Amino acid sequence: MKDFFRSNGPIILIIAILLAALTAVGAYAFQGVPNPLGDVLGVVTTPVRNGISALAGWVEGVYNYSFHYDELQAENERLKAEIAELEAAAREGEADSKENERLRELLGLRPKERELDELESATVTARSSTNWSSTLTLSKGADHGVEAGDCVVDSAWNLVGIIDQVGTNWSTMLTVVDANLEMGAFLSRTESIAILEGDFSLMAEGKLKLTYLPENTELITGDLVLTSSMGGNYPSDLVVGSIESIHTDASGISRYAVIQPSADLSSLVQVFIIKEFNIVE
Repeated sequence: MKDFFRSNGPIILIIAILLAALTAVGAYAFQGVPNPLGDVLGVVTTPVRNGISALAGWVEGVYNYSFHYDELQAENERLKAEIAELEAAAREGEADSKENERLRELLGLRPKERELDELESATVTARSSTNWSSTLTLSKGADHGVEAGDCVVDSAWNLVGIIDQVGTNWSTMLTVVDANLEMGAFLSRTESIAILEGDFSLMAEGKLKLTYLPENTELITGDLVLTSSMGGNYPSDLVVGSIESIHTDASGISRYAVIQPSADLSSLVQVFIIKEFNIVE
């Protein structure tokens, strides 16, 4: 319909004008003639003239609309694009605000005895949990100074895992329950040293092992387990989790404890990579 009026609009308008002119001439020819025929002609032609006038106005309106339709459509698309840009900017601002809030929370919970030279905020971009591994992919990499072996924590300083592979602008970390994880541990109540290990059977449950326990160490369910700086590879006193249960291995000689991590690995969005650290004695 739009294309029809665009191509034929001028013709329809000319026809309407000619009909109006012929009607006007006929009316003028009989003007002033006091006979019944002129009166009848006036009565008959008046609604015709009104109809032609209305038709001409309608055709002109449709033609103008058709002529300006593309302009209106282009303007509409431009406005839609501007709205989309504003919505994107608003979402980005909201994300930045949430990240700042997490950073403020993290700084507020920083232990007074620890000095951290560099802390890199990162977003969890992917999760992988199989029978053989439990990893998270992060949004920061070598371009941001991230290195393999860096510890990753959540906003409450709970240990999330250890950086394993580093790309240009991404990195992959082993979570605390990954079967390949192994690091020193410190039991806060007894001040005992042990080893944290991932375990294939426990990984599916989202848990890990505490092994190489001192022979006379008294363990209680709920005991808090922290990282140890033993070996100097990792910062100390990061919360790993708590003892859920205590067992004796198959040989019946040594004991181990099952640890429930404090970090909620399934719902993490923002994490923090400890790139440099210094322990103040």
